[in-house]
Amino acid sequence: MYDFAIVGGGIVGLSTGMAIYNRFPNAKVVVIEKESSLAQHQTGHNSGVIHSGIYYKPGSFKARFAKQGSQSMREFAEKHDIPHDICGKVIVATKQEELPLLDHLYERGLENGLAITKIGKEELNEIEPHVAGLAAIRVPMAGIIDYKQVSEKFGEIIQENGGDILLGTKVEKINEGTDTVVIETSNGTVKAGLVINCAGLHSDRVAAAAGYKTDMKILPFRGEYYKLKPEKRHLVKHLIYPVPNPKFPFLGVHFTRMISGEVDAGPNAVLAFKREGYRKLDFSARDLAESLSFKGLWKMAGKFAKEGMDEYVRSFSKAQFTKSLQQLIPEIQEDDLIPAPAGVRAQALKDDGSMVDDFNIIMGDRTIHVCNAPSPAATASIEIGKEVVRRIPEQMHLKEAAVTL
Repeated sequence: MYDFAIVGGGIVGLSTGMAIYNRFPNAKVVVIEKESSLAQHQTGHNSGVIHSGIYYKPGSFKARFAKQGSQSMREFAEKHDIPHDICGKVIVATKQEELPLLDHLYERGLENGLAITKIGKEELNEIEPHVAGLAAIRVPMAGIIDYKQVSEKFGEIIQENGGDILLGTKVEKINEGTDTVVIETSNGTVKAGLVINCAGLHSDRVAAAAGYKTDMKILPFRGEYYKLKPEKRHLVKHLIYPVPNPKFPFLGVHFTRMISGEVDAGPNAVLAFKREGYRKLDFSARDLAESLSFKGLWKMAGKFAKEGMDEYVRSFSKAQFTKSLQQLIPEIQEDDLIPAPAGVRAQALKDDGSMVDDFNIIMGDRTIHVCNAPSPAATASIEIGKEVVRRIPEQMHLKEAAVTL
């Protein structure tokens, strides 16, 4: 019998386990993960950016947790000798019509309490000589890290505190009782006082397995990338992003320095035919049927028909993908790009076709469900873990610790 069972061995589930031990040092915790190792999905396919929080609505969980999380992530990395680089980011306007959008984004960043600056063409060319831009926002607190390595350290901390991690174990059903939750898994039964659902791409299904119907569905969007050839990496000094299209809820193709020294270019954003569909031909009849039968998808598709079509064109045309990248760095050529692994974003969508814009945590009787935690969840993971643990009902009656992370 465990005090807490966490479903999902990605960065959010593991940070929650770590936060539990901070509040309840004598607790018995188990993390249940269906894969053979930790952080195999969204976390393991993450671009590795430590986000600043500039894009998000002031006062939202995303804005607050990204800002706080970037600081706590840096402190964690320093404490545990995890390689990271606060290399900074520039968000670049390449067209006259983007300048008002850049101004609006700058004001939002200031509202979020970020120490950012607006720079002109000359200063931009000094720090990023290969970028073609009219103006930019310089975001010095943005950085890069390997979130899989962070997750593995979270897991080590859980185990050092006496917690268990069950790998290769799939949750099939969750039965809430008055004082116990019984979890039926592919490897037997697990009992706990409270279950925390951090299942990412399957969080809505785990909620349903516990008897909770949410007003949203998780849809998988694949982000496809290329890498710059080694001899072209010098073209990118910082993280280089375009001004996001306010009509389309993705950030657009950009250049990301990786902690390994590589430079990723992308992503686009296309509906995956499988919740864990990292390749174009990955397919699940169940997953695709669920997506296509969800009316919210079709309402969203109607709103973003042109933008969605452009994303699919980039998916199948390297020339068009290159053309998008050339808006930022004109000298990039098709031959400079090498295919790179894709990622899948778990995006919660409502019936009316609107995306759930913020992190979403649903409280059950003896369950807590983290049902929407896309980017910047990795950056914000330590803060999300703290928030989930803050919501643990008082009736758990466990002795709390007097320290904080």
